Amino acid sequence: MWSRAGSSWRCNIHRRLFSGAARRIEDEGDWLYSPEWWGSESESEFNGNTVFRSVSDKGNGVISVHAYPSSRPNKVHWPETEKWLQQRYGEIYPGYEHSGNFKILGYQWRVLRFNDNTRQSTVKIMAAYRDTEPGSIFIMQQAQCLAIPYVKSMVSLGLSTIASSKYDLMAAVHGKKRMHILCIGHGGGSLPLFLASKIQGAEIHVVEIDPIVISASVQAMGFPGFSVMMPSGERALLEPDTINEVMWKGIHERLYLYETDAEKYVVENNNLYDIIFVDAYDGDDIFPNKLWDPHSPFLNSLSDRLHPEHGTVVVNLHADSDISNPNETISYFYQRLLPMGKYVSRVCKAYKDVLIGNKVTRGGKFGCGLGFAISVPWVCNTSLVVSRGFGLCSGFVNRDMVMNTLISSSVKVDHMLNLPFSCLEYINIKRDCTLI
Repeated sequence: MWSRAGSSWRCNIHRRLFSGAARRIEDEGDWLYSPEWWGSESESEFNGNTVFRSVSDKGNGVISVHAYPSSRPNKVHWPETEKWLQQRYGEIYPGYEHSGNFKILGYQWRVLRFNDNTRQSTVKIMAAYRDTEPGSIFIMQQAQCLAIPYVKSMVSLGLSTIASSKYDLMAAVHGKKRMHILCIGHGGGSLPLFLASKIQGAEIHVVEIDPIVISASVQAMGFPGFSVMMPSGERALLEPDTINEVMWKGIHERLYLYETDAEKYVVENNNLYDIIFVDAYDGDDIFPNKLWDPHSPFLNSLSDRLHPEHGTVVVNLHADSDISNPNETISYFYQRLLPMGKYVSRVCKAYKDVLIGNKVTRGGKFGCGLGFAISVPWVCNTSLVVSRGFGLCSGFVNRDMVMNTLISSSVKVDHMLNLPFSCLEYINIKRDCTLI
């Protein structure tokens, strides 16, 4: 979930439209395209077609998915994708590749909303069919397309940080070693799907408390249905259907989507994760207290689930409210840490203290591990990162050293994953960065 940059949001996007006009946009999720799916708060203006709507009993209110036309990819590129689908079908079902042709109907943005106005997630989907079954339309989420800046920030910072630790990211990217990833909060599923498509060795567990959100992501946002898990630990589908195999073979086998409470999951689970992403705001734009309370079973169990040498946690934070009545027990340093909301400074301190400790030796030397927060461009979000294996975990640490290390690692990550966007855009030295 994210929050736009208040009154300055329109100025920022106006400036971005002009600054981006002269360059070629290769990233279909570029913020330049956000006017296509942002919609309006006014009922009198076009606000997309509602393709899914249901009421949550998990505190998220009315959950809906709105569809908007997408200008990319251009129709001239559709035959290439149709050919790819046909080839995939032939690879999975040899000898039947000429039994029917795939036809693309078009591309759309799909926006997940809570209570009709809170934009929780945005993805791009492709709608297609086989001419032998013209009445059977299927949708496929475009895994390479990340539309929301904070998601790109989480990916950029998380992977650049773990690449700066004692972790062989290259081996994981090429499937030579397993990378264990936990995503707390699902939304439309763009983050886990992107990671699974880019990192061949990624095994990704996703925890989502709301079954309506899971249904919306699968039915209306093109997330692989084969990923859905039962309480027993078995998959809800014994085997994927034909179309899902064509779209997701090699990817959906490494996705595990659990309908469960995040605290319950981390307390009862014994898995060890290399990297953990947390994005768990509810329908009231609140980051639940139990997910950041330093004395909660969740945060302390999360510490046990995090790899002791290179474990990295990335948390999405956004402005829920102004700091009108700061907690006097929190130091002035932490209260001014991020001008985002009254809970943000406490969240940062809690994660840092529980996951890597809060002791600083004389001369500014830290123990192993580092915590920092960087603002996200174009929206009122901040990415919090806590790492146990950051390359500067021993010796004197300052902001410039952290940023230089991240920038160096981000170049390697861009190359390794062949990203459609540059990590540097989200780790630029001009971004507001605060060591915690």
